[in-house]
Amino acid sequence: MSLGSNEYIKDIIDFTEPTKNEKSEIITFFAHTNILITGATGFLGSLLIEKLLRSCPDIAKIYIIVRSKKGKTALERFHKIFEEVIYDKLRHKQKNFMEKIVMLEGDATKEDYGLSSEDKNVLMNVNIIFHVAATVRFQEKFRTAININVKSTKFLLKFAQKLPNFKVFVHVSTAFAPCTENIIDEKHYKKTIDADKALELLDIFDDKKLEQITPILLDKWPNIYIYSKALGENMILKYSGNLPVCIVRPSIVTTTFNEPLSGWINNVYGVTGIIIGSAIGLLRTLPCKSENVAEVIPADYVISNIICSAWDTVNRKLAIKPDQVLNLSDEERIPIYNCVSSCQNQISWAELMKINEIHGSEIPTHKSIWYYSLTLNRHLFIYKIYIFFLHIIPALIVDIVTYLIGRKPILLNTYKKIHKFSNVIYYFSINDWKFQNKNVINLWQKMNSTDQEIFCFNIEMLDWNEYFYQGLRGLRYYILNDPMDTLDSAKRKYKKYI
Repeated sequence: MSLGSNEYIKDIIDFTEPTKNEKSEIITFFAHTNILITGATGFLGSLLIEKLLRSCPDIAKIYIIVRSKKGKTALERFHKIFEEVIYDKLRHKQKNFMEKIVMLEGDATKEDYGLSSEDKNVLMNVNIIFHVAATVRFQEKFRTAININVKSTKFLLKFAQKLPNFKVFVHVSTAFAPCTENIIDEKHYKKTIDADKALELLDIFDDKKLEQITPILLDKWPNIYIYSKALGENMILKYSGNLPVCIVRPSIVTTTFNEPLSGWINNVYGVTGIIIGSAIGLLRTLPCKSENVAEVIPADYVISNIICSAWDTVNRKLAIKPDQVLNLSDEERIPIYNCVSSCQNQISWAELMKINEIHGSEIPTHKSIWYYSLTLNRHLFIYKIYIFFLHIIPALIVDIVTYLIGRKPILLNTYKKIHKFSNVIYYFSINDWKFQNKNVINLWQKMNSTDQEIFCFNIEMLDWNEYFYQGLRGLRYYILNDPMDTLDSAKRKYKKYI
């Protein structure tokens, strides 16, 4: 692999076509359909748009809902989305792909998604809805989380009921929505309060009161994100009616493996933040049981699973005989796909960190401030001792020196944010779950060889070593903005730390 930044991009984008021995059933399914994708500006949403348009060229239209944000209009944000490098492969194949994308201005936090009457009329020809939009912040305000992750789901389901030629509704949840269970199967769990009652709380209480009662409402759920996603699933169960609907539950989504290019990601949430923090020598310790399963999944595998689940859900619905409808279980009526890795291809936290340590030392970054040295501590007390000696004391020394030379001290504040993040993920790094994913396995087996090649999500075939080899290079390039042509000088800098 070339070390030049431009050559790196060329190397990781594969413009070759898959070998098609059989006709793709999934491409045929999506031909001439009109699709609504929520959350199109997010990580998974943007990947979903790209994959659908590139792999299913006969799609009629894709509608996306965009809101204004941080001083940028919805239209400005819309154009910004498609400047991303992930669309280079699509641009190469379909120069006019933007003609198929229709932007509507809306906001998931508002009533009826903030859509105007005219925009609702435009959407009446939609055949498929992928509901990907969500706030993924673990410490989001209660009102915001419930509006985006719960209320918008109810609106979209009720709207889908009105669509004359509707085919399927795919709701993207999280594998940890039922995290109060030790074994998480592809079934509906009903331990939350009724989702509509959660919506009523928004009308009864102001924001201050809502924040006061949030800990009581969460009960055994670790944070508002997971809790609101569980409520979102409750909405699916209540308002699906006779629609073909399914739920896809991805676990911890990390960088892409192959598509549309290797190692791409645009955020530092979760595991990505841990890998980046340790790679630059900033994160020295983490509360974690090293032997526990690291329930991570490549983003492109998730996208393919989401797309294929739509096709499978419609086929399941068609296979149901009229006399069976009244006797269907919730799982038969609304199938769930646990998009996880541990069932077929386990990797522990210790193994994950070791692989990243090995590959990370091969490609150190100019952004590093110290050498790699990450200790996983299962005991919270010992973890806090490590924090004091490896984070706080060095940060105080550096900040004092920085202040004395007339610059703004920032390291201690940075560590405060890291410790806050560590406390948030503590629940997931200390606990362990056993997942089941029979529906995902069965879905893979239903697909013909062509579809398996185009829409690969068989985690059993994934080589974790190769995956993180590509992932670390992607993180260096896309997150740290450090091109590979700086590698030689970065290595010289890194040697000084050792």
